[in-house]
Amino acid sequence: MRSQLKGICFILVAAAGFSLMSVFVRLSGELPVMEKAFFRNAVAALTAFWMLRRSGEHFRVGRKNWPPLLLRSLFGTLGIIANFWAIDHLGIADANMLNKMSPFFAILMSLLMLGEVPERTDIVCLLVALSGAALVIKPGAGLAQLPALIGLLGGLFAGTAYTYVRKTAQGGVKGPVIILCFSLFSCLASVPALIRDFQPMSVRQLLFLLLAGAAAALGQLGITAAYSYAPAREISVFDYAQVVFAALFGFLLWGELPDGLSVLGYVLIIGTAVYRWNRARLR
Repeated sequence: MRSQLKGICFILVAAAGFSLMSVFVRLSGELPVMEKAFFRNAVAALTAFWMLRRSGEHFRVGRKNWPPLLLRSLFGTLGIIANFWAIDHLGIADANMLNKMSPFFAILMSLLMLGEVPERTDIVCLLVALSGAALVIKPGAGLAQLPALIGLLGGLFAGTAYTYVRKTAQGGVKGPVIILCFSLFSCLASVPALIRDFQPMSVRQLLFLLLAGAAAALGQLGITAAYSYAPAREISVFDYAQVVFAALFGFLLWGELPDGLSVLGYVLIIGTAVYRWNRARLR
């Protein structure tokens, strides 16, 4: 019971870290998305390197694990870019909620890429969660909702990346190695656009980007610690506290309040997540 409580505490710390990342990305102002992504991932790479050294693990991948590791890095990078773009154009809470569709997309991607056939209940949960996402996106409202579609696409990319994380981990690659490869890949992928579209930053903007990277690192460390104390089936649902934190920050800093349809969408998505968590916990 004490280990489970520690796991919950750490996953709440992770949720706060990732929501703060969104806040600092928004506060950094009108900078190119790739510039924001570079600095976020540079801090993450340094953190992952420290984690690897601290754990005493060696950098081992193996030839067969490189393809899924590179695909994890590619889709993870696309997910970050889409998420950052959505953060700049949506309410903080909406952007975070659409990104939290990733566990449901992981169900679909696991079927397509790993051949893991989901249970009928998981398919129903995916459809209900997609209905909730539709309420957040509000289709039919015109191109004004393009940011919401990009945000949902970020959730799809993240879910795909998590599927490849699973495949890579099954191949014996350790977590810090996966994080380090992903962070370095993202930094390198950002460099061409960073050079082409670099926009000089004020000290304040640089500070916010470094804080965004530090907050993301806090989130990653929190997630790693949480799942070392308790299995996902017992604590994963608490990760949705990120949306609550984001909504609170959005209201306090920008006066953002989600509309009624978005709130209903939140209820469907989080309610479905709670149902899946409770079902897994009771097995």
